[in-house]
Amino acid sequence: MYRLSRLKYIFPIGLFVCLFLDGALSHVWAPLFFSYPYSMVSELVLLWLVLSYFFQDDIEIPLIPFAIAAGAVYDLYFSGILGLYIFLYPLVVEITKILSRYFSSSFLSMIMIFFVDIVIFETWAYYLVNITNVGFGDYLIYTLAPTLALNLIYFVVLFWPIRAIYLWALDDDQI
Repeated sequence: MYRLSRLKYIFPIGLFVCLFLDGALSHVWAPLFFSYPYSMVSELVLLWLVLSYFFQDDIEIPLIPFAIAAGAVYDLYFSGILGLYIFLYPLVVEITKILSRYFSSSFLSMIMIFFVDIVIFETWAYYLVNITNVGFGDYLIYTLAPTLALNLIYFVVLFWPIRAIYLWALDDDQI
């Protein structure tokens, strides 16, 4: 049960930290993340949502409401386009649910699902919604590829610490 576990505190705190770090890392590392013609977008919130889906075990975190709330905060504070992230974060959670039905819960399956989520999320957010007016080839080379590289590095580096946090939070003996 979600309301009786430590996850009722750990999950929202982790989501808030990821929201904060997305903005902070983008600000601090702006010369690296956004050096013409390349741009990399930090998507730690997506990483937290996707890994939360896989690590929640038998406790069902209400991911969709949290994804909507995170999207609203992101829209209001970072993007300036109200409604984009409110729609896209829950969409990514649903895509993760659908894809996880067809694949095992191994590290490689999770990284592949996260890869697909990032591709769909970034393509919707920056190309199909016409936020950017570049050709598809330029978008793939200069925006999507660096964003995928950055976020896959995040995934590999943060997978085991986030997993350890969830294992600790789900440990019933400590409650």
